[in-house]
Amino acid sequence: MRREWTGAELAERLGIDARTVRRDIAKLRTLGYPVEAASGRSGYRLGAGAQLPPLLLDDEETVAVAIGLRSAATSSVTGIEESSVRALAKLEQLLPSRLRHRINLLTAMTETLPPSGPTVSSETLIAVAGACRDQHRLRFDYLSHDGAATVRAVEPHRLVHTGRRWYLIAWDIERDGWRTYRVDRLTPRVPTGPRFQLREPPDVDLTTYLSRGVTANAYKYRAQIILHVPIHAAAQRISPHVGVLESSGDQQCVLHTGSNSLDELALYVGLFQFPCTVSEPAELIEHIQHLTNRLAEAINLPGDGTN
Repeated sequence: MRREWTGAELAERLGIDARTVRRDIAKLRTLGYPVEAASGRSGYRLGAGAQLPPLLLDDEETVAVAIGLRSAATSSVTGIEESSVRALAKLEQLLPSRLRHRINLLTAMTETLPPSGPTVSSETLIAVAGACRDQHRLRFDYLSHDGAATVRAVEPHRLVHTGRRWYLIAWDIERDGWRTYRVDRLTPRVPTGPRFQLREPPDVDLTTYLSRGVTANAYKYRAQIILHVPIHAAAQRISPHVGVLESSGDQQCVLHTGSNSLDELALYVGLFQFPCTVSEPAELIEHIQHLTNRLAEAINLPGDGTN
């Protein structure tokens, strides 16, 4: 995208004279847009400003920004709640009555459940995102799920947000492989390390890769459960946090999930509201058979005539 334009080029492109160009440039500067004179030629370019200039948004864009700010006030990112409320208050003061009414209506009719899980600071997110963008190696202190503290050195690739948690997908230098890290458990060390060459990502679809990793691969028991319903029907009842759904025909799909507890996996199966078949692991099949016998004995009370 071209960044520099001469006054004559702007005048020709906009269909105005050079005097009007100079007057409009002066007006933009008074509004806060950092229009700079290009060195060595009678031209202009838009620089990075110290303050945010006015934004021109249509009605739908304005409503989207307001809803986003209100949602951010109860998000999983620490430190932006108060800033979001302040920004929303300033925005609402500038809104015409028709838009203010729409936003206030949504607010009045909505109850927001605050996040119950761990949060991550905006400073950490920005530091990690910057290392991903600049292709700089990143070292950070990391707290694993069992409480063990380690120092990791990685080539960061992408941040992925699941709606509840933030994850970093990165190439672990010491382990020589792709790893996924909970961002709320890491503390970046600055400055960052040297630049690195981008590697082929572990999957074209990083969201599916992450979902598979955090719902199955990270656990002691990995289960495959065949659901005898179309995948769209299963997706309505099974959250992505539970596992990854894979289509295997028009009338069935496969759930890939995992847990450190066979009881938890058995509970998933027991709560499904549609027919299913446990494919693996063998330990889960045996565990469900054992639970089935125990539950049958529990309701087979002595003297009730039940065989």
